Amino acid sequence: MRTSFMTDEHALFRKSLRKMLDKEAYPFYDNWEANRAIPRDFWLKMGENGFLCPWVQEEYGGLGLDFSYSMILIEELERVGQGLASGMCLHSDIVSPYISILGTEAQKQKWLPGCVSGDLITAIGMTEPGAGSDLAGVKTTARKNGDTYILNGEKTFITNGLTADIAVIVCKTDPDAEPAHRGISLLVVEKGMEGFKHGKKLNKIGMHSGDTGELIFEDVKVPAANLLGEEEKGFYYLMQNLQQERLVVAIQCQIEAEEMLRITIDYVKSRKAFGQSISKFQNTQFKIAEMATEIDIGRAYINQLTARHIANEDIVKEVSMAKWWISEMAKRVAAECLQLHGGYGYMEEYEIARRYRDIPVASIYAGTTEIMKTIIAKKLDL
Repeated sequence: MRTSFMTDEHALFRKSLRKMLDKEAYPFYDNWEANRAIPRDFWLKMGENGFLCPWVQEEYGGLGLDFSYSMILIEELERVGQGLASGMCLHSDIVSPYISILGTEAQKQKWLPGCVSGDLITAIGMTEPGAGSDLAGVKTTARKNGDTYILNGEKTFITNGLTADIAVIVCKTDPDAEPAHRGISLLVVEKGMEGFKHGKKLNKIGMHSGDTGELIFEDVKVPAANLLGEEEKGFYYLMQNLQQERLVVAIQCQIEAEEMLRITIDYVKSRKAFGQSISKFQNTQFKIAEMATEIDIGRAYINQLTARHIANEDIVKEVSMAKWWISEMAKRVAAECLQLHGGYGYMEEYEIARRYRDIPVASIYAGTTEIMKTIIAKKLDL
């Protein structure tokens, strides 16, 4: 589906990216899934080719491009697989922007070039064992002691949790603040800091190649110079950046739905039953037609919102709508596509099996479907 903001330059960028992924990702992705890890050297290859954080300003090593190029990266990485896209998209379009937007000149000089090259992999620590959707309920604390913060706490379900070199940590610098969200700050914790530990790799249902783990902080001395923005403003910074995070996830879900439909159409055309291709049965045609319609609606909405996001419009309500509806739509598509594959759909050698188990978590992370509906209701003054 054509967009008003895609040009010949975008087409060349996509072609170059696809060429690299055809050579460096697709042939190895099954092994990455089996080994449950994306090799570090692939991150470096992405960085060498300008495919990490392309929006970063040239003075910090980036290409100075807008979000439309990030959209291409999100789409093409997701076509390879959600396990790959989850970590790289979070790094490029969710975590690194915090440094760019909130960072001092010294912080940008210190961290952004590594984010662009792939030498630094990033993570963000929001979720805790006892705090998920309710960010104000985080228990991780950072007590100021001279020119350092003493950080204590634990984070879980962290994308890039095992490989992260730096992590933006949501913590309470004022645990007694009322209301609680006013006590939240953002600290950048670096690999090698004493007391900072990577916990266990979490055993997920899907997205096996995606790195999801725990972060543990035991009296970690974090320099005050690693504070992002101002103290006690962390909650507001998070709210401001969630628009892009949820748009990223909506785009990922849209691609998953498109890919599942594509491979299912190929399958039903080749699979025969009762003497004919199962694509000739009315039930199959109706199911395909229904999915194709919903997917086209999702694509039209995503394209519209991306254009508005590039134009710096406030579209929190609309992005919340896209995130919940497209993630739920992709789950429906996964179920229907697996059903159309019959018993073969349940076999690991068929791609639909992987995408079927990868997609459910998309309606949970970056804000659950229920949280998205709550935001929409507030925006409607209900």
